[in-house]
Formats: sequence, C-alpha cells, structure tokens
Amino acid sequence: MNKRTIHVTEGDMHRLRELIMFARGRDGRDQPYLAALESELDRAVVLAREQIAPDVVTMNSRARLRDGVRTWTITLVFPDLADAESGSISVLAPLGAAILGCRVGQTVDFSVPGGESRSCEILGVLYQPEAAGDRHL
Repeated sequence: MNKRTIHVTEGDMHRLRELIMFARGRDGRDQPYLAALESELDRAVVLAREQIAPDVVTMNSRARLRDGVRTWTITLVFPDLADAESGSISVLAPLGAAILGCRVGQTVDFSVPGGESRSCEILGVLYQPEAAGDRHL
C-alpha cells in the first residue's frame, strides 16, 4: 500500500478499531488483512463527519474505479455486508483497505491474494454517507 495520507471519520475509526479487535480473536480468512488495515488506520487523519471532504472514500461510500483496463463501481462495506457479485467490497479486502480514506484522483496500489500487485485510480465518489447527510450508516 502507498504511504499516503488518508482521512477517516471518527465514527468509522471507532467501528474499524472494534472490527480489528474482534477479528483478531477469531480464526478466519480475514487474518492476513488485519495488519494492513491497522497500518492504514495508524496513520490516518481522523475528522468529524462534518469535516470530511465529499470526494473522500469513507465506509459505505460508492466509488468509481479504473485499473487501466476496466472501469467499475464498488461500495466499501464492513465484512458482514461484503458481496462481490453486487460490488460490495469488504474493508478487509486488499482493495477495500487501499481505497479507504483516499480522494478522487488518487491511484492506490494493493496486493491481491497470491501476492500480485495491482493499482487503480479513484475516478469518483458517487455516494458518500457524510456528504448525503445519512447519519444512520
């Protein structure tokens, strides 16, 4: 992952830290990705919901991405809501952890299972709960 500045809301930070603590105590397929997410969070700038820019990917945001070959839309979600077929990507997935807190126009690097490196550009944030005033997410 790039060593870039990311922005995370106070609420997302709290829920993500809880997720990491809970997941550490379990055996499962997400274990290899916890350290990557935790590293991202350790260097995040934490902001109030009202302070987060509308072009930042936050939890439950829908973003448009391009990897040079294709363009697609994903929604960044907590692991229990992940569904690749519908485009809902877990924050524990390499791509999910990579785009969390990034802005439109940034290119992110991530490793897929098996170790292959990939990158994609964030073309747009089509929906962000904070910008939409959705406080229930």
